[in-house]
Amino acid sequence: MPGPRWVFIHEKAYQIRDTSIESSVMTKVKGFGKYSDKVMDVADYVTPPQGSSVFVIITKMIMTENQVQGFCPETEVKYACTSDEKCKSFSSGTTGNGYLTGRCVNFSPKFRTCEIQGWCPTEIDTIGAPIMVEAENFTIFIKNSIRFPLFEFEKGNLASNLTSDQIKKCRFNPDTQPYCPIFRLGDVVKMAGQNFTKLADKGGVMGIKIGWVCDLDRSWDDCVPKYTFTRLDSISEKNNVSPGYNFRYAKHYKRENGSEYRTLLKAFGIRIDVLVYGNAGKFNIIPTLINTVAAFTSVGVGTVLCDIILLNFLKGADQYKAKKFEEVTEVSLRSASSNNTEMYKSNQTLSCRIDEKRSTDSGAFSLGH
Repeated sequence: MPGPRWVFIHEKAYQIRDTSIESSVMTKVKGFGKYSDKVMDVADYVTPPQGSSVFVIITKMIMTENQVQGFCPETEVKYACTSDEKCKSFSSGTTGNGYLTGRCVNFSPKFRTCEIQGWCPTEIDTIGAPIMVEAENFTIFIKNSIRFPLFEFEKGNLASNLTSDQIKKCRFNPDTQPYCPIFRLGDVVKMAGQNFTKLADKGGVMGIKIGWVCDLDRSWDDCVPKYTFTRLDSISEKNNVSPGYNFRYAKHYKRENGSEYRTLLKAFGIRIDVLVYGNAGKFNIIPTLINTVAAFTSVGVGTVLCDIILLNFLKGADQYKAKKFEEVTEVSLRSASSNNTEMYKSNQTLSCRIDEKRSTDSGAFSLGH
């Protein structure tokens, strides 16, 4: 069981703590990649673009180009049919690529599916697609400001002695550069114990945690952030129903004649969640007194202190002393000694009588009697 010293010193029982940390996070991603013979920049592969604490870096895409509003056959196998009656049995719910018309039409010369009304041609998302390998070297710049309102304490993760040139050149390393605010995406994935190729292919959610645990009795410079990395959706790796992370979005265009068309993109990506937590402590007389008394009480010192006060400093100390202690005099000692002697003699006499009684009865009997 931890002793009073452990509680008071190591656990800082002399401090009052503020756990209601206030935080703001701004992010910026940099890097270029190639995908489908196109050079992609931040505006192409980061969403949303506002630089918030939650964003996605797209690493793989399935594109369905030149979609227009119209009628076309479904691409999902479950909508295979041989007659209109089969298509009418399906309900137009949330599945599929559009509104079912109830007609069975040709998907190919040898295969028929139900017809839909919607964006055509429909998406085929079962085709293989490569990942954007350059994404591993993309960098993430994180600017974090925190505040502990109880102490009116404010600080940011950018070191005060860090110059703009140093920020551009540094890369986070837990051993050599633990306070650099720029993170290589591949390093973030690796430090979370994940494989970048697999994560980029299926998608996933990564957490960059910034911890602020500060002792405000020390220097302002000693309050520094600690970065840790984890995969937040690791349970999805064990689930075959909806593994990874993906979403769809569309880019809309207009032709010269005013007709609308779009490119549908099914995007697989690494979602980054920047999570900030922390607490701060500072010396305060109230918890110091409370925990000091508690520490003394736990080892019995409290009883001793109470006796000292009651026996020496309060009115009625003589009465309390008389109740607590018994005065032993020489007469009392002689009386106690005499009583002990009489008791000893009485016990001795009783023992002799018992022995005499036992000696008259051997416990044997005579055959001639």
